[in-house]
Amino acid sequence: MSEQTDNKNVKKIITDHQSQLKSFIRKRVSNKEDAEDILQDVFYQLVKAIENTASPIEQVTAWLYRVTRNTIINKGKKRTEDAFPVSGDDEEDGIFKEFSEVLFNEDNPTPETEYLRSLVWQELEIALSELPPEQREAFELMELDGLQAKEIAQTTGVPVNTLLSRKHYAVKHLRKRLEGLYHEILYIR
Repeated sequence: MSEQTDNKNVKKIITDHQSQLKSFIRKRVSNKEDAEDILQDVFYQLVKAIENTASPIEQVTAWLYRVTRNTIINKGKKRTEDAFPVSGDDEEDGIFKEFSEVLFNEDNPTPETEYLRSLVWQELEIALSELPPEQREAFELMELDGLQAKEIAQTTGVPVNTLLSRKHYAVKHLRKRLEGLYHEILYIR
């Protein structure tokens, strides 16, 4: 494929996906300038991937959203709507809800809350890397990307109940793995 053809393909991909990606980012990043930077980073990575890869990106849309989500997480800019999933038992629910409120309240961000957010996202990435790929993907798509299980099932062919089960096991692992951090941050012993 010629360089001119590659440039046309890249321009078309950017044109086709720019507004959706910008909207996706703006829902998760409070600062407009950060959102623009993230969008530019994603398209830069796209150009580099096309230039440096002998094999083409097979699912461009999925690739773009994954890179976008990872870029957002890496920059530690997450909005309140994407707080940790809270789905457990009575006392634990209160703890996790309070934890989410402390970490994701953007009304009055302080250097301490910004630091705590970055710490939590680092630990979450580590905990996610410990999961089997199927569980990690189900968790990320449903909880971080906000996709419905039905949507994922239609595109992947995996039954809805299987996706929900995978997410359930991922949440159980993450809750257990991050419980100490929850308690440290909330000073609950």
